[in-house]
Amino acid sequence: MSTYDTAHHHKTEYPQRTDQAKYKHLGSTHGRLDQFIGGYYSDYNLSSLLFAHRLDDSEHVKLEVWSAPNRSKPSFEEAKRQNYRIAKKGEEFGPSWTNHWFRITLHIPSEWDEYERIQFEFDCSGEAMIYTVDGDPIHGLTGGFDGDRRVEFILPKEMRNDNGGGGGVGHFYIEASCNGMFGIDNMDPPNPNRYYKLNSSDLVVPNMEAWRLLWDFQSIHQTYNTLPDDSPLSQKSKFVANEIMNVFKRGSLDSVKKARNLAQEILGHNWEDHIEKDSEKAEKQQGTLWGVGHCHIDTAWLWPFSVTQQKSARSWSTQCDLIDRYPEHRFSATQAQQFKWTEELYPTLFQRIKTKIHEGKFQPLGATWVEMDTNMPSGEALVRQFLYGQRYYQSRFGFRSKTFVLPDTFGYSSQLPQISRQAGAPNFFTQKLSWNSINKFPHTTFNWVGLDGSQVLTHMTPVDNYNSQCDIGDVRRGMTGHKNSEVSAQSLILFGNGDGGGGPTPPMLERLRRARAIGKRSDAGGQLPLVKMGGSFDEFYDAVRKETDNATKLPYWRGELYFELHRGTYTSHASIKKGNRKSEILMREAEYAATIASLIDPEYEYPKKRIDAAWEDLLLCQFHDVLPGSGIAMIYEDAESKYAALQSSIHAVINEAYSVIYHSSVPISAEKPAPTSGPIFAVNTIPHYPRQEVISVPVESHVQMKTRSAQLSKDDKTAYLLCSTKKDDQDGSGYMLANPRGLYANPSVKATKENDDLFVMANDKISMKIENGRITSIYDRALDKELIPHGQSGGLVIMEDHPNYWEDVDEFHLEKQTHLKFESVHIQEEGPLRAILGATLQVGQSRIEVNISMDAIAASFKEDARSMIRFDAVIDWREKHQFLKFELPLDIYSEFATYDTQFGTVARPTHRNTTWDAAKFEVCGHKFADLSEYGYGVAILNDCKYGYATQGNIMRLSLLRAPTQPDADCDMGTHSFSFAIYPHQGTFVESDVAKVAYAFNAPMRLRYSKEPIDIALEPLALSCPFRLENAPNVMLETIKRGEDDDFKSDDGEQTIILRLYEHLGGHAKASLKISGLNIIKAELVNILEDHLEHLKNHEHKSTDLNEDASTEDQDESCDNDTNECGHKDKRKPKKPKDDNSSDIKLSFRGYEIKTVKLTIRPNHGKKAKRERRESECSWVKI
Repeated sequence: MSTYDTAHHHKTEYPQRTDQAKYKHLGSTHGRLDQFIGGYYSDYNLSSLLFAHRLDDSEHVKLEVWSAPNRSKPSFEEAKRQNYRIAKKGEEFGPSWTNHWFRITLHIPSEWDEYERIQFEFDCSGEAMIYTVDGDPIHGLTGGFDGDRRVEFILPKEMRNDNGGGGGVGHFYIEASCNGMFGIDNMDPPNPNRYYKLNSSDLVVPNMEAWRLLWDFQSIHQTYNTLPDDSPLSQKSKFVANEIMNVFKRGSLDSVKKARNLAQEILGHNWEDHIEKDSEKAEKQQGTLWGVGHCHIDTAWLWPFSVTQQKSARSWSTQCDLIDRYPEHRFSATQAQQFKWTEELYPTLFQRIKTKIHEGKFQPLGATWVEMDTNMPSGEALVRQFLYGQRYYQSRFGFRSKTFVLPDTFGYSSQLPQISRQAGAPNFFTQKLSWNSINKFPHTTFNWVGLDGSQVLTHMTPVDNYNSQCDIGDVRRGMTGHKNSEVSAQSLILFGNGDGGGGPTPPMLERLRRARAIGKRSDAGGQLPLVKMGGSFDEFYDAVRKETDNATKLPYWRGELYFELHRGTYTSHASIKKGNRKSEILMREAEYAATIASLIDPEYEYPKKRIDAAWEDLLLCQFHDVLPGSGIAMIYEDAESKYAALQSSIHAVINEAYSVIYHSSVPISAEKPAPTSGPIFAVNTIPHYPRQEVISVPVESHVQMKTRSAQLSKDDKTAYLLCSTKKDDQDGSGYMLANPRGLYANPSVKATKENDDLFVMANDKISMKIENGRITSIYDRALDKELIPHGQSGGLVIMEDHPNYWEDVDEFHLEKQTHLKFESVHIQEEGPLRAILGATLQVGQSRIEVNISMDAIAASFKEDARSMIRFDAVIDWREKHQFLKFELPLDIYSEFATYDTQFGTVARPTHRNTTWDAAKFEVCGHKFADLSEYGYGVAILNDCKYGYATQGNIMRLSLLRAPTQPDADCDMGTHSFSFAIYPHQGTFVESDVAKVAYAFNAPMRLRYSKEPIDIALEPLALSCPFRLENAPNVMLETIKRGEDDDFKSDDGEQTIILRLYEHLGGHAKASLKISGLNIIKAELVNILEDHLEHLKNHEHKSTDLNEDASTEDQDESCDNDTNECGHKDKRKPKKPKDDNSSDIKLSFRGYEIKTVKLTIRPNHGKKAKRERRESECSWVKI
């Protein structure tokens, strides 16, 4: 026998001869693989086998409908009671935003019982929710044919059960809404009359094995497309995908089984069995790419708040279903507001969610009330976002979130690390900076360090999105996109349809199972990360800390995370910015007033519920598509309605509190002129800040207004009152009341017209010239210093605003400017207390009216303080794609400007040395921006604006713009606002700019007393009981009652919360002086009001003379027996009075926030009544 027997060895040995002719796959194979699913050959390829049966006839599918009127959202109980009519597939329903209820009856053929799955497919072209007949919301649907399509509802077994041979019967309801996942027309303004077609309402049997082959093939095909051409795994995947197509036969389920066997060459032998076992104990899975399901739901954007309530329920009910079907699935959701809506509107769903939460599979996180903008809210508002968010989580779920999540917000304030840490959240997740238009952010996982040095461990997913579809490309990017892989391999992939909700889908979870299977291959190492399911955000951050030696191996990023896009959001929708600022200021005043009232009068109940409701609405309107102005018009109608309701409610709170504090007093207003001649006084709205201000008020508002004013307008309709908290022998720093006074020895101000084109306003400190409609001079007379450089001028400027994308603002808007001139300049008021120049100008179809004023007095009591130059503008704005700003060139040289931010300031470059500098051509600031050099500076103050730019020596304040997407009429209408120029001696740190800016935003309130007898007040009404000493760089921001007080009880212990912060960037040792309160405990707490440490309280008890007992201290207007009001003087001889005072020492580092909690014992008993002081004379000198 020969050594090679072909017949005997052909199956085991290499043949000696062959007749074959074959080359490796040519390039055309690449295109062939795109033809296996859908497309031109869908009747021949795998798509033709995806469904076994489909029925839509009335015998099997009975449709009935009731359309809710207008845009109403009836409850299930209400909808169920209505009369329904027969509906049919192909009908259209509308108009936009309406809701239509379908009653569904299904008759399921008995012969279908052999199939693995039967489902009902309902595609209404919009969003929908399925309810059981008992009203339980169980599954969300998304119609249409976009990538977020989800139209199938798997029929439960009880519906499939054969009832005596006639097949199964199913009954349920569907609420269908006439809006899509992204509103009505995506980024275009929504068409209010759009109708939605019912595309399908079918009973369907899917061939599940064909669907599994589809997911197999997609994963293998994507592996080939994603990995480098020189990757053996890529080439193997191409070969196997091609072989699957060769094996597949049209109409043959047997060929599907063979093709799936071929897929195991990439996915692994019996990979499904291994993954199923793996998934049962998902929390023990190993891997570096953590897959966590997520559903980013914009609380409002291309849809209003009311639709978001439905989106949350649809999305979350679907996730509960997926959690039951996929044991490895972990779903995360943010925003306490959305949980509260679900709790109130969908209580059975909320209970189901709570069950999943306790199992650890549904994971609330984020820590805040909503995913808010962080540029524009005040520091206290950011604190309340965490306070209300974490308290809600604690009260409903028994825990707080350790991870702060903002995946879609337009930049991140430099105080967020400190605030987040104080709220118990040491972890931060985002991805938005991956959208930067100029500079690529250099880190993925890093320590973000805030203004005060506080840090949070931050991860920006290398996948660069928060709504991954889980394809192999995203999985690979979770490794290759990691910019800190030298010290950490861990990364997060957030998967699920987002923005408009929806969340993860079954195909996404199937793809991740296959990605995990491929990642286990030995030849996948270094090319694909191993997907890990079953984990949580907290566990991910713990793994990062463990891997990086408690994050010390990671890099550090200090200061704000500036977002190089959406800069126009600092200005768009000006009315919303105004509503936000005014509401924040109002809340501060209301909480202080209500706190003092509750200390004075045991019968006054601190209005905690009203304050909470107002805060929740204010925080809601700070959502990152509402406050920035990036949504459709409807949401601003809702927001303005909420601001109006807040203003009404909180003004009522303030007036109720003031009526207790300042007994029998009422506000002065032109709408309700005072019916009596009681004393006039002003309430200082900033505790422990001495103030002297000019207040303008209609003469008709009070009969004494003319006699109490220091100046009357030319038309005798307006009185200008000079109100001061300072008395002749005191600094006025503790006084909460200011009384009208005359000019006395104060200098005067005067406005003059030098010639037709030159107007001058001047007092003893500064002067200003308007020449040819522009500000050509601001002159410091005391220092002989001109502030406007020669040849330059200040005033309004308008710029062409034609951005490339997103109706944002691009840097080239600065290249096309038109400097506007004040027209029709005239002297409105000549002085002596206030001088006013009036001006108007027409810009296109818009009319601008501006009053420019200067007061005789300085802006503060600071010894070297200057006066403000104030601009009060009323603008009827009709321009589109134009950007209106105020600009001021200054003879000041500095490499940085200082901007007001939350609990401090941030310095930003005035130069453009690098692309990082140049990218900040428009920045966010709050109440002021300041440009200073050694010896002198100038600030621009405002009462409701947030956009600034300082380029070289030119400061700009952004006033109005007018994008047209997604709101075609953004900012069209009338706007009123104020801003001011405030020159100051010394640098910013040496100035009082921050305090003057706060006073500019919080004017004093004029009131009068109905009866002079009742104006004698409690000590707590006359002066603030809290005083800071030895630390001018520390500010007292908030005074309120403790969150856990019993507000219905007027006895027992009470708590007061004080929030303080260092605002100039240096250390401080402050003394917190407290008078008139019985302090039994002082402690340092975090912003959630949890105990941190006890504070030593240095008590001082002094015996003083009763301040109103001495006849020597009587008002000049009263004699010893009878006061000018005609009342007998009942004052008693002097007698001793105990005065409790406390001194608490507090140390601060730069920009540190501290919260002090005081436990006090009320001075009044349970049955005590408010007692009036003995004096029957007003403290106001009449």
